[in-house]
Amino acid sequence: MSAEAADREAATSSRPCTPPQTSWFEFLLEEALLEQHLRKPSPDPPPVQLIVQFLEQASKPSVNEQNQVQPPPDNKRNRILKLLALKVAAHLKWDLDVLEKSLSVPVLNMLLNELLCISKVPPGTKHVDVDLSSLPPTTAMAILLYNRWAIRTIVQSSFPVKQVKPGPPQLNVMNQMQQEKELTENILKVLKEQAADSILVLEGALKLNKDLYVHTIRTLDLLAMEPGMVNGETESSTAGLKISAEEIECQVCYDLGAIYFQQGSTNAAVHENAKEKFFRTKELIAKTGSSSLHCTIDEERLAGYCQACGVLTSSSDDSSQQATPYSQIHSCMKSGNYQDLVKIFLEDNLALSLPVQFRQSVLRELFQKAQQGNDALDEICFKVCACNTVCDVMQGRTIDIQFCQLFLKPSKEKIDFLLEVCSRSINLESASESLKRKMAAFLKNLCLGLEDLQLVFMISSHELFIKLLKDDERKLLIDQMRKRSPRINLCTKPVTSFYDIPASASVNIGQLEHQLILSVDPWRIRQILIELHGMTSERQFWTISNKWEVPNVYGNVILGIKDNLTRDLVYILMAKGLHCSAIKDFVHAKQLFAACLELVTEFSPKLRQVMLNEMLLLDIYTHEAGAGVSGERPPSDLISRVRGYLEMRVPDIPLRQVIAEECVAFLLNWRENEYLTMQVPLPLVQTNPYVKLGQLLAATCKELPGPKESRRTAKDLWEVVVQICSVSNQHKRGNDGRVSLIKHRESTLGIMYRSELLSFIKKLREPLVLTTILSLFVKLHNVREDIVNDIAAEHISIWPSSIPNLQSVDFEAVAVTVKELVSYALTINSNNHFWLIIQADIYFATNQYSAALHYYLQAGAVCSDFFNKMVPPDVYTDQVIKRMIKCCSLLNCHTQVAILCQFLREVDYKTAFKALQEQNSHDAMDSYYDYIWDVTILEYLTYLHHKRGETDKRQIAIKAIGQTELNASNPEEVLQLAAQRRKKKFLQAMAKLYF
Repeated sequence: MSAEAADREAATSSRPCTPPQTSWFEFLLEEALLEQHLRKPSPDPPPVQLIVQFLEQASKPSVNEQNQVQPPPDNKRNRILKLLALKVAAHLKWDLDVLEKSLSVPVLNMLLNELLCISKVPPGTKHVDVDLSSLPPTTAMAILLYNRWAIRTIVQSSFPVKQVKPGPPQLNVMNQMQQEKELTENILKVLKEQAADSILVLEGALKLNKDLYVHTIRTLDLLAMEPGMVNGETESSTAGLKISAEEIECQVCYDLGAIYFQQGSTNAAVHENAKEKFFRTKELIAKTGSSSLHCTIDEERLAGYCQACGVLTSSSDDSSQQATPYSQIHSCMKSGNYQDLVKIFLEDNLALSLPVQFRQSVLRELFQKAQQGNDALDEICFKVCACNTVCDVMQGRTIDIQFCQLFLKPSKEKIDFLLEVCSRSINLESASESLKRKMAAFLKNLCLGLEDLQLVFMISSHELFIKLLKDDERKLLIDQMRKRSPRINLCTKPVTSFYDIPASASVNIGQLEHQLILSVDPWRIRQILIELHGMTSERQFWTISNKWEVPNVYGNVILGIKDNLTRDLVYILMAKGLHCSAIKDFVHAKQLFAACLELVTEFSPKLRQVMLNEMLLLDIYTHEAGAGVSGERPPSDLISRVRGYLEMRVPDIPLRQVIAEECVAFLLNWRENEYLTMQVPLPLVQTNPYVKLGQLLAATCKELPGPKESRRTAKDLWEVVVQICSVSNQHKRGNDGRVSLIKHRESTLGIMYRSELLSFIKKLREPLVLTTILSLFVKLHNVREDIVNDIAAEHISIWPSSIPNLQSVDFEAVAVTVKELVSYALTINSNNHFWLIIQADIYFATNQYSAALHYYLQAGAVCSDFFNKMVPPDVYTDQVIKRMIKCCSLLNCHTQVAILCQFLREVDYKTAFKALQEQNSHDAMDSYYDYIWDVTILEYLTYLHHKRGETDKRQIAIKAIGQTELNASNPEEVLQLAAQRRKKKFLQAMAKLYF
């Protein structure tokens, strides 16, 4: 190994830092080796971590003979260590980019303070009060370096930092990290307080207009000599490494621009200053060149800053800035000129200059404005989303879910605009085959996703569609559409040419079938069928659309009609009427049913009664969706017809079970309990399960306000539901001779299946009926032997507390039913606090503690005007409070636990004190102390913080105790008012956290 290599090895591998472990002679020898390494013409850069080691050794406190910790002494050893740290930084030419990447804030702060000290800057002097032009060049440069670093550190601290995944916990490492974190926060606090002074210092530096010098290893050696040996060389203008005035101005402008830009988030006017500084930086880089040794600017970041400033400060007279799409979009959003915004997006679909993230952010902002009540923006949202979607398609990305949601209800206008976007997003002459394939696939899938044939024709007849898809592809698409909707002829050419085809019998039939599918006018339907049957007698026209569905109980009767025209007409009128009823188009449904009733009255009493039943169901739907929503009672005529249907005894009439179901639900919803309980015929109760269930529910609800002894009907209802939720067991012998037990989830022992019961309950809207059936299922859920956490419910005490045969009940199905029922109940009334408590208990029982807290808090909020009034004690019982405490504890929110312990009738000090002892708390900790009104807890907090040496937190606790309204000598009503006020504020704070 050569001598040079040996020196280099010694400088980089050895650690000249620990005099306590080596002799003083060895330490000086290692120092000499490092200096020899640094003075070579092109040495390897030493590890920046040497600075950390030198400064840590120099700042290590000493211990005197009495074992008392003393500040680090100002002796020769420590001065040499600090000097070595400065020399390593000087070797790196004081490049802040390198130093900031490798050194923590506390270490770099210590290093730059040592630089100020060795550069003869008087300690305690405010830099803003110093005239830089009168100082030696190296001293002025040291002040500039410190203030540049201060500004850069403030800016850097405002950026989000990705949390490093911690390794295995080690107590000493965690303590060290915590100390460093607190030290960094304290330094940042001081730097932010002095930010205005640092900005003034840097602004003053821009006026110097002269070269400065930064310390080198040589000048640091000269400063370290005895004062008589320096001969004033470091005071001259040529000592150190020269930094030109242009390089200084460039660096300072960039750093000032960054701090101004950061301040612009709270003061928009400052963006002008940032813009001025960044554009000046750009000019200076162009002038000095990017190869400058001492001026290192991230030009990509600078370009981003310039672009952002150009957008944020764009003005009407700045044509260069207005030319950028970013500034144009910003201007359009600011002024509300959304039509021009859409034009910009349309043009960019061809240019593709806007990043996808920017496009999505603009769309998100538009959605937010639309959700705030600006309905006019719905169309703009769709147009921008369409532009983004076509752009995604062209670049091979998946289609966003937002487009699918906005395109759920397609219209002619939406299709028109989408086709315009597609046409303007591709240049067919220059586009690659890959781009054409992507666009063709998009249009093809668009056709397959549409149900409205007129909209399909719009796309398939468009010029772009015809050019992109070959003849065989269009034929294949037509075959796919035919499979989806039989007997429909789709046009393979533009609509205009379709009508130029000479009229033939098959073309006329296709046109008439198309009109038959689209029409909802009963008289027009009749006319079309007459024309079709006049053309051909071989076709069954009720089969031309697979969307026409009639229940099987009706289909058998209708298809038995011998006359083909009458059969088609009755089937189509009923199918279209049922479809209109399903989509809540009740006006057309009524017209279609009335026409069908008039038709069948002439020849079929059976079908006449069927149509009367369907019209009754339609009238129920119409009232429930209209006047019933506002609470208006149905007319007496409708109630009489419902009763008449239930009591009907006409033989051989095909009946749909859903009509009986809706009739019973209708009577329960409008509190016709008297009829269901006393007047409904007994044979009907015995034959119709829904009537029996309705009678039991009505009787139970009727008894609820009365004495607790009248529980007979409640027991009957309980037995019926238990039987429905029971499983039937069967034994089966396998091939090996063993007998296995088979459980059938849907029991046939009850009056109906559990799924049918759930479907029926979801038709109920009356709160008392819902509360009754919900409390029954909650009680059934709680009866289970292995249940850990009971669910609370209103009126739960009316149900039996045991079941003779527990093994027969399918408790898994019961648990699922409880969840579904409470979710449904909350859609009926989301402000029912008892239902909210049930939902919270369910989440608590399934270990979803954050969701449980959400619903516990919501239950309190809805019955107390968002906690402005006292929450009723029957809502926030001790059990509810204890469950809230457990939720907070398991979420590591221990301060919240201590506060909630005060809500109990008897304060749970043991739990509160144990929670406050936890140091790993995920809540706001001391900022919650203002919500504590129990002086004992506050005194314990004071003691705890004193014991831990947490002075600041102890002062907060003392301040909370010192509030006059908590004085134990106050009257009881004053103490109660103070507690109530703190309860209100705490619960409101919790609600904002969990809602």
